[in-house]
Amino acid sequence: MDIDVRNLHPLEVKVLLHIGPGDEITAQSVIESLGFNIGQCNQAFSWLEAKGFLAEHSRKTRTYYELTELGSSYAEAGLPAERIFTLVRNQGPMTLPEAAGQLGISSKDAGSAYGQLAKMRVLGMDDEKRVTALSESLPDEVRTARDLLNKGTEGLIEEASLGEHERWIMHAISKKRGAAAAPFRTLERDEVIYTLTDLGKKFVQELVSREITGDEYGELTQEMLAKGTWKHQQFRSYNVHIPPARIIPGRRNPYNAYLTWVKDKLVSLGFEEFDGPLVETEFWNGDALFMPQFHSARDIHDVYYVKNPSHAAYIDQPYLDQVAAAHEHGWTTGSRGWGYAFDRNFTRRQVLRSQGTVLSAKTLPIAKVPSKYFGIVRCFRYDQVDATHGADFYQTEGIVLGEKVNLRTLLGLLKMFAEEVAGAQEVKYVPGYFPFTEPSIEVHIKHPKLGWFELGGSGIFRPEVSKSLGVDVPVLAWGLGIDRMALMHLGLNDLRELFTPDIERVRLRRGK
Repeated sequence: MDIDVRNLHPLEVKVLLHIGPGDEITAQSVIESLGFNIGQCNQAFSWLEAKGFLAEHSRKTRTYYELTELGSSYAEAGLPAERIFTLVRNQGPMTLPEAAGQLGISSKDAGSAYGQLAKMRVLGMDDEKRVTALSESLPDEVRTARDLLNKGTEGLIEEASLGEHERWIMHAISKKRGAAAAPFRTLERDEVIYTLTDLGKKFVQELVSREITGDEYGELTQEMLAKGTWKHQQFRSYNVHIPPARIIPGRRNPYNAYLTWVKDKLVSLGFEEFDGPLVETEFWNGDALFMPQFHSARDIHDVYYVKNPSHAAYIDQPYLDQVAAAHEHGWTTGSRGWGYAFDRNFTRRQVLRSQGTVLSAKTLPIAKVPSKYFGIVRCFRYDQVDATHGADFYQTEGIVLGEKVNLRTLLGLLKMFAEEVAGAQEVKYVPGYFPFTEPSIEVHIKHPKLGWFELGGSGIFRPEVSKSLGVDVPVLAWGLGIDRMALMHLGLNDLRELFTPDIERVRLRRGK
């Protein structure tokens, strides 16, 4: 290994010089002998082990006890048992509530302390239910607990340093979990024991021969230059061939930056953003969109149901009655409806939002005319995950309301999304079917690696949707897979790359 001892860190030098050829060394021994803190020990051991100078010989688990906040208060004011005993012995018999009130402790703590001392026949009760002292001194268990509290104020207590009786008492007043209710917290720490390797022994000899101590200065200061003291100091060598530290500037996640860019673009075109909860009712997720309650897309295999609470308390009126009527017989929309009995219990069933069009429907009752809205909406479907599908995905959703909007307006919006937002070179529009729009259009784009795939659906809301929710003008609507747009825009070949935990891949990608 090509390592110059002159370039070792002072921490490494001091640890190497501290170890004899057959010695075993631990963090605790270094702290006691060299005055290092635990962080310096761990750093020095890590460096030396990586260079092959130290090797792990063995490790063992050590148990320590640490004073809790409750224990600190007991150490300062006294254990409830010793305080009640001292109070009763000095002031005479009194009831437990009186003792608790004078000492400022809870009735529960007072009762526990009395019970402990009553079992040891140190305290008792007279015929008037007053606590009386039966002994002149506290029992050994309480005095030992007090001694342990005093030790705890000085730092961690190692179990190996305690006698058998002290361990027995400590086990009774310490907890590993839920330690806030106990005076001591139990800690278990692995102690690693290191020994010098043959390479380490060789470098120790070289350190000694070159008279390197680890006390060499690492920098030349202005004060040294001014006073000339640098002439009498030893300095660490500098290796000018060591590569500089890697500097990683902060950068936004490319997909997050892309979503922000899309939002900014739509807002600049006069769209207002909408949003809503991830959990929706079947009413808004499907019924309000004129999807019949027996539609296959509402099967458990396509929608995630919420277990608790399974149903919403109510659905807003008059929209529930109007949507139900539209499903059953068309209401006043000019439609014949679906011709079935609308289930008002099913419509309250809660699901994870499966399509962004939910928010378009919820916006209709409060929408202005004319107006245009959009959202970047997270959706959930039970789907096979692959390069172009995910069970958890985003859609860009939107509506445009107005007397004069028409199919030509919609095609212009779709062209903008496909070419400007997604960056596709080849786009095609094909007829589609959705229960809530007529006419309906699907947008397809061609990816250089994945070929043609659907970007999403769009159309003009049917009267059964818009009129049932209080809107009597044409409404353009679309729901496009913005994850798929990002594939084109960011030059990716797999949706899963948008959410990769590989930070290096994320750093290589740059959003707009």
